[in-house]
Amino acid sequence: MLESFRDTFRLPDLKRRILFTLAALFIYRLGAHIPTPGVDAAALGRLFEQGGVLGFLDLFAGGALSRFSICAMGVTPYINASIVMQLLAVVVPSIEKMQKEGEEGRKKVVQYTRYGTIIFALIQAVGMTGWLKNLGIFSGSWFDIALVALTLTTGAVAVMWLGEVMSDHGIGNGISLLIFAGIVVRIPEAIVRTVSLVRLGEMNVLVMLLAVAIMVAVVAGCVMLQEGQRRLPVQYAKRMVGNKMYGGQSSFIPLRVNTAGVIPIIFASSVLLFPYTIAGLFQGGAAQAIQKAFSPSSPVYVTLYVAMIIFFSYFYTAVVFKPEDISDNMKNGGFILGIRPGKPTCDYIEKVMGRITLGGSIALAVIAVVPTIMTGLMSINTFYFGGTAVIIVVGVALDTVHQIEGQLLMRHYEGILKRRGKSGGLLRL
Repeated sequence: MLESFRDTFRLPDLKRRILFTLAALFIYRLGAHIPTPGVDAAALGRLFEQGGVLGFLDLFAGGALSRFSICAMGVTPYINASIVMQLLAVVVPSIEKMQKEGEEGRKKVVQYTRYGTIIFALIQAVGMTGWLKNLGIFSGSWFDIALVALTLTTGAVAVMWLGEVMSDHGIGNGISLLIFAGIVVRIPEAIVRTVSLVRLGEMNVLVMLLAVAIMVAVVAGCVMLQEGQRRLPVQYAKRMVGNKMYGGQSSFIPLRVNTAGVIPIIFASSVLLFPYTIAGLFQGGAAQAIQKAFSPSSPVYVTLYVAMIIFFSYFYTAVVFKPEDISDNMKNGGFILGIRPGKPTCDYIEKVMGRITLGGSIALAVIAVVPTIMTGLMSINTFYFGGTAVIIVVGVALDTVHQIEGQLLMRHYEGILKRRGKSGGLLRL
C-alpha cells in the first residue's frame, strides 16, 4: 500500500490534482476560522456545548457554525438547491430536456443551481441571524442582520465555487470532500476530550468501550454496504468473424447494493435541517414546536429521516442507473441466462435493481439511525457521533480512493487497495 501511495506522486497530473485538492481544503478550513463580526462568541460557544441539533448542524459546517464564521452555512444551501433542481427535472419537461442537451444543457442546469444556492443561502442566513438575535447572542439592528446575512451568503457562494473547482481540477467530488474534511478535522479534538473525561471519572470506561465497539461495527457495515454488489451472470454467444470463432465467454453485470452512495444521507439531512433554520426566525410556541420536532433525537425527525433516505436512494439510483443503456450494450451477442434480449432484459435488470435498492436503502437508514439512538441512550454528549458522520466519511474516502486507483490503472500502476482472488493471490483492482 505504501508503494502505491508513493506511485501516486510519480505521476505529474495525479500529483497536481491531489495537491490542488489539499490546498483547496486548507483554504476552506481557513475560512471556517474567520469570524463574522457582531456575535458574542463566548455565549455562542456555551449554546453549542448543549449538543443536540446544534451539534448536528455544526457537523455539516465543519465547526464553522459554532464559531459563526463566514463559512457557517457550509455546503447546505448548495445541496438544497441541487435537490430542488433534480426534483424539478422529473416534473418539468423543459428542465429534463435541458439535461439531455449535452454539455450546453448541463451548463444551464449548473447555472440555475447556482442561482438557487444564492436564494437558499440568503433565506438560511437571515433565519440563523434572526435566531441568534432572539437568543440574545446577536444584539445588532436589522441593518446589522442584513449585513451579516449578506456576509454569510457570500461565504456560502464561495464554498460552492470552491467545491466545483475541486471537482473539476482535483480528486473526488468537491462538495463531498468539504463535508468529509469538516467531520474528520474534529476527530482528534473529540478523542482528546473523551480520554480526558475518562481520566476525570466523568465517563465510565465500559461506556467508552461500548461506544468504540459500536463505531467499529458501523464502519465495517459502511464498508460492506459501499462495496457490496449483486452480480448478474451474462453469457456471450459464439460467432464467426472471418475464419475465427469469437464469443462463448461468461461475464457478469455488477449491480451495487448502494448505488447512490452517500447522496441520500446528505440530501435527507440537508432537507430536514432547513425547517429548523427557518423556525429560528420566529418566536412563540409554534416555532419552538417545529424546532423540537426536527431535533435529531425526536421520533418525528427519525421517522422522516429514514423515509427520506429510502426515497432519495431510489430517486438518485433512478437518475444515475439506466437499465436501457445496459440492455442496448448487450445487443452484440450478450444475454442474461434465461432472459430474452431487449425489453425483457431491461425489465429484469430494473426489477432486480429495485429489490437491491430496497435492501440497500434500509441498511443505509439503519446504519445512519441506530448509532445515534444508542449513543443517546448511553448519554454520550462529549461529541456528536452518529451513523451519518461515519457513512459520509467512509463513503467519500472509498470513492476518492477508487478515483485515484482509476487514474493509476490508466497508467498501468497497481491500485491502492487490493483484493484476494479465488486462488488466494492478490487481485489487482
